[in-house]
Amino acid sequence: MPLSFYSHSDDLELLRTAAVAAGIIACGFFRRDVKSWTKENASPVSEADILVDRYLSNSLMTARPGYGWLSEETADNADRLDRRRVFVVDPIDGTRGFLRGEDSWTVSLAVVEDGVPVAGVVYSPVRNEMYDAVKGEGARLNGKELQRHRRAGALPLIPAPGAVHHELQAAGLDYTRGPAYPSLAYRLVQVATGKLDAAVSRRGSQDWDIAAAALILDESGIGFADVCSGFPVFNKPDVRHGALAALSDMSLKPMVYAALIKVYGCPADDILSDALPLPDPESI
Repeated sequence: MPLSFYSHSDDLELLRTAAVAAGIIACGFFRRDVKSWTKENASPVSEADILVDRYLSNSLMTARPGYGWLSEETADNADRLDRRRVFVVDPIDGTRGFLRGEDSWTVSLAVVEDGVPVAGVVYSPVRNEMYDAVKGEGARLNGKELQRHRRAGALPLIPAPGAVHHELQAAGLDYTRGPAYPSLAYRLVQVATGKLDAAVSRRGSQDWDIAAAALILDESGIGFADVCSGFPVFNKPDVRHGALAALSDMSLKPMVYAALIKVYGCPADDILSDALPLPDPESI
């Protein structure tokens, strides 16, 4: 069927259903003896990641054969660049935490259209939290409007890599170091809930790490951007991104952006080349 037959809401419902099934599969391996190994960028992958990825590929691409496919656990195929809509998938975001038995890992799924996320799901099966959004229609948590619950009177809560903390402290920002959830997608959407006031990512996160969360943040009115180039563009030949920040309070922007730029710089697009190692986005 032509892409126009499927609305963005149709795609979201497909993602929600697939995420729940993927979560059930992943939970069958959770807190059990799971085979795992290390990828080139020193990030872990497990047999659960691979099996969930295979399920998602089969179910989503069967439902939408005209879409492209981009997943952390599938070899990239340039065919996606010729597709208007592309599935962007992280079967288990937060594999380190998953293997340690921590409960905040997620299934992160998005549909990207012409470089922009239009439907997205970040699903935490163990915590029973389903974050989702459709472009232009707002974001939801477990089917209800996602609302930020402010931490009145508390210092800003910000998780970040150690080098970024050093710069923030040197700049005199009065804040508290936040919890480092191993799933980057989960960490980002907590800025929308109010559990965090900011979340950042070092240079090198990839489309599947952030596409769904980027839409949820945008639909929640949370500022999210590459600190050098603005809101991320997805499904490009190089799927890596520069340093990123999600901010609920834009008064934090000058110090947070300055810290990230000082630590990671603002590389030209060709600096993020295949010759550079890819850092593990889960390690902040």
